[in-house]
Formats: sequence, C-alpha cells, structure tokens
Amino acid sequence: MTVIGLDDTDSRELGMCTTYVASRLAADITAAGGTVRRTLLVRLNPAVEHKTRGNAALAVHTDLDAGRAGRLADDRLTLAADDPETNPGVAVADCEPDRVPAVVADFSRVAIRDYHDPADARALAAETGIDTLERGTGRGVVGALAAVGAARAFGAWTVETIAYRERERWGTERDVDRETVFAAAAEAYPAVWDTVDRVEGTAVCVPRTPCPVLYGVRGETADATRRVARAIESEPVARTHTFLTNQGTDAHLRPARATEVENGRAYRVDGTVVDGPETVEGGHVFLTVQDDAVLRCAAFEPTKRFRDRVRALRAGDRVTVCGEVTDGTLKLEKFAVRERSRTELVTPDCPDCGRSMKSAGRGQGYRCRDCETAADGKTERRIQRDIETGWYEVPPVARRHIAKPLVRGGFDAPTHPER
Repeated sequence: MTVIGLDDTDSRELGMCTTYVASRLAADITAAGGTVRRTLLVRLNPAVEHKTRGNAALAVHTDLDAGRAGRLADDRLTLAADDPETNPGVAVADCEPDRVPAVVADFSRVAIRDYHDPADARALAAETGIDTLERGTGRGVVGALAAVGAARAFGAWTVETIAYRERERWGTERDVDRETVFAAAAEAYPAVWDTVDRVEGTAVCVPRTPCPVLYGVRGETADATRRVARAIESEPVARTHTFLTNQGTDAHLRPARATEVENGRAYRVDGTVVDGPETVEGGHVFLTVQDDAVLRCAAFEPTKRFRDRVRALRAGDRVTVCGEVTDGTLKLEKFAVRERSRTELVTPDCPDCGRSMKSAGRGQGYRCRDCETAADGKTERRIQRDIETGWYEVPPVARRHIAKPLVRGGFDAPTHPER
C-alpha cells in the first residue's frame, strides 16, 4: 500500500481547494490502474495563522506503487501551484496506513493541537523514509506529513460527501435548491448534521467562497451522507467524493488549567464564573472564569443565539468552557453548566421604608439617610435561573469543522443541541 498526503493547495484567488485536488488525484490513480481504498480529510489546528478557514490536509490510501503514485501527485501539485500565496506539499509513504512509523502518528496528533515547523517535517520524513515534494516555500509539507500519519494517530472518524461544480461555474453564484436541502437534512437528522441552520435559515452545507465545492454533507456514515447528497437538487454536479474525516470530533481540544493556556491552541477548562457576562459594542459577550487563574472568555457576534446562553450565566456558576485561545481570550465553541448559583449579592433594601440603600463609602457598608438604618454589606437574594445544567453549543452556522456537535452524543452531561 501507499499513503499520499497533501496540503496547502487552497487558493483564495483561483478558487482551488485541497479536497478537490485529492479527489482528482484519486481519479488519476484509478485511471492508472490503481485502487483507492479511502481518502482522509484531516482538519488540523484551527488556530494556525497560515491557513484557509478549515485548515484541511488530505490523504489518499492506494495499492498503486509508491513511485507511480508519487509521480501522479507531483503532476497534481504542479497544476495546483499557480497561486503565489499557495505553497503545496506532498508526502508519500510506502507502507500500510496503520504501519506508518509511530513518530509520524505522534506528529499528526501534535498537528491537531499545536504547531510544527516545515523544517521539522522534512527532517522527520527523511528519517522515516517518507518522500516529500514541494512547491513555493513548501509549507504544505507539514499538513501532508500529518495526513500520512492520521490513520494510525486517530480512532474517531466521521464522513463527508462533497459535490463539486463544473469548472466553468467556479466563482459564480451557486444554484442549489434550498427547499430540497432543508427537507433532506430534516429527514436524515441526526445521522447527518450541520447541513443547515434551521433558526438562521441558512444552508450551511453550501459554501460562499469561489472554490469548486457545490455542497458538502457531513454525518456518521457514507450511506447517510450520500443519500442526502442525492436528494439535493442543484446545478449540474461534475463529480462527488466521500471522505473519511476527523470533523465533528473535538480532536483539537485538550484539557488544561487556566494557567496552562497559550494563544493559538484550543482547550477545555473547568472553572467558576467570577465576572460578567457583559455585552459590548458589536454584540460580543464577555465573561471571566477562574480556576487556578482567571481566564477571559468570549462569545462573538457571529455565534448568534449562542450569546443568549452565555448571557444566562451568573457569577458562582461552575462551568466547563471550550474553545481556541487568541490574545489571551478563549473564544467559546461550547460550554457546560455543571452547577448553577442560586443566589446573587445585591444592594440591601431599607427595612423601614423598603427603598434601596446607598453606599456609605468604601468599606463602610450601606445606609438609608431618611430612616438612618444601616447594613454592613450586600445581601444575598435567591434568583430564578433560565438556564439548565448541561452542554450548550454554537449554532451550525458558526460551528468549526472539527468541533463536535452535541447531537453526536458521548458527552458527560445532558446536552442542548442546536440545529
């Protein structure tokens, strides 16, 4: 067997995407007499600076000999390298996918949650006998090598079936029948997820970029995603390809304490709400969580109704927060309410007249000047809560490719899925 990894063939200017290149490479291999066992779509660290939105690397598993497969990949690399901002890389391993060297599988695991330097990728490939091909700066060799090791590195997989447009339509407005998308999504849910956002009225599976993708259907099995893809009415489909993928798995999240978080990584942190939530200009919502240190968290405007879930939190709530850290702020993808605060501190009311007391000065408590009554400090008041314990998530329209939708199950508390 041969494992071919490739990355960084996306082009914002020319509309190219790496999934399309991989699908064409798979077709080239079949035309050359080889068999493609499977194609992996591997989402890497979503916080990496040099990436397109999904940060995907691809791997093709084939019985074609490594030399012939490498030449076909080189040809595809040449066709995909016209954009000066694109720096493609290919890695070719002459072995079974599950026999890739363990150090390469380790490299793949790190690539999901951290950073690699291209020089380190080249050195590891040379050390383990994996051939590499590059164009431009060759930055794509990192993702290519990570894709080679992915089958051995990970055990949690989902599926995506992607339909591609005819070449002459790239960059034009897509013609996809919205009603058939919503109908197919409703019938297949929850085996197929994040196809639409029913509240926002958005067909999430249809991209808005000039890439070759017409739509992409994500789900648990190839049968389910292909069935939905067949039910969607649209402009002519040039080709479809079904990928095994780590999308929807939360593979990017690592458990951590607040003192351990670093920018450009994604975490799962347990703590207590100590400040906020506060809505600022632009509709962004911020709050602060504390365990061994304080951690600022944010639900930005594009997360839409998820912000109302965050606004329902109160100081004293025990929570688990998940998301990528940028500039010291964790950008919330989901959170769990572990324990709700039942009281809040409020300014005391005067026991005689019932009006709210005024501060008597720093450290001097409160008093009512009319009645000359006093209180040492704020008092506790029992509050009604409009949020339940359990997990909450951003809606499909705001979900990262790699983030696990709550409807997939396997969480450690009740879930409140968005659809």
